[in-house]
Amino acid sequence: MAKCDVCGKGVVFGNKVSHSHRRSNRPFKPNVMRVKAVVNGTPKHIYVCTRCLRSGKVQRAV
Repeated sequence: MAKCDVCGKGVVFGNKVSHSHRRSNRPFKPNVMRVKAVVNGTPKHIYVCTRCLRSGKVQRAV
């Protein structure tokens, strides 16, 4: 699974709880997009989570 190249956010595991309260593991996956962004002055494809995109931590290439 892809990981955010800016903040390092990745998959986190928790519990899926059924109606009868039985528990099993489940992944919480981040909303990661492949984006063309400016890195060190050159446009490059990187994986970025939508929170980093929304907060302006990434400058998108045109």
